[in-house]
Amino acid sequence: MRTRFRITQASLPWLLIAPPLLLVSVFYLYPLAQVLFISVTEPAPGLQNFALLGTSASIQHMLVTTVRVCATTTAVAVLLGYVVSYAMTFSSPRARNLTMVLVVIPMWVSALVRAFAWVALLQRQGLVNSLLMASGVTERPLSLVWNELGVVIGMVHYMLPYAVLPLFSSMRDIDGRCITAARGLGASRWQTFWRIFLPLSLPGVIGAAVLVFVYSLGFFVVPAILGGGKTVMVAEYVRLQIVELLNWGQGTMLAVSLLVSVTATLGVAIRLLGAKRFFGHGGGAA
Repeated sequence: MRTRFRITQASLPWLLIAPPLLLVSVFYLYPLAQVLFISVTEPAPGLQNFALLGTSASIQHMLVTTVRVCATTTAVAVLLGYVVSYAMTFSSPRARNLTMVLVVIPMWVSALVRAFAWVALLQRQGLVNSLLMASGVTERPLSLVWNELGVVIGMVHYMLPYAVLPLFSSMRDIDGRCITAARGLGASRWQTFWRIFLPLSLPGVIGAAVLVFVYSLGFFVVPAILGGGKTVMVAEYVRLQIVELLNWGQGTMLAVSLLVSVTATLGVAIRLLGAKRFFGHGGGAA
């Protein structure tokens, strides 16, 4: 007796998502499980690798550097992105489209190319130092690259579009009638911005800050080139442990810790803003 398999309406969604779920499990979840397994088994089973987060001075220094650089990058990128997004919101359609093109175009350029471009601009004989000395601002070249300042400059340049896009989306959704009503009731431009526009745009600010910070945590190319080996962040430290020192236990432990930190940060942001606001809606419209 043969049993005939019948596709019901209830089983159809599961059949449609089964292939991508299988691919995700094989090429993403399984490697993650391997990384987690190695982090608690090398060089011996246990949590001794994770204990290094609280006992190793070098790891703690690297983590502090990573958080400091990412926080600085986030603050500067969101501030600059807010100014650009605000100007786009109240500009003409032609100017807005042109600004959007200028914001998006750098995203198509390789991070490696941009990093080496900043090296050419910021080095002691580069264009920036040449202009500063020629204008009399400084008598000797400034140290602008191969240090933490160079890393922040390169990361802000890379992350600026990721701050502008969610900020502009949030500001675009703000109901213009709120601004008009405030001005009609006698509020100045500053009062309207401070008491109406800024609070309504805060979901976009938080979303942009979380996106920039989370993305910055895993940066490798920009810190490696512009830091010159003096500003070591978590991604470069993981490469050092696994590729050069063959210390798979510490390397995978840091990778797992980074994944947990990113997931926790996103979870807190989604809890504060709600999934709809965080992923696709500025939430400022009245």
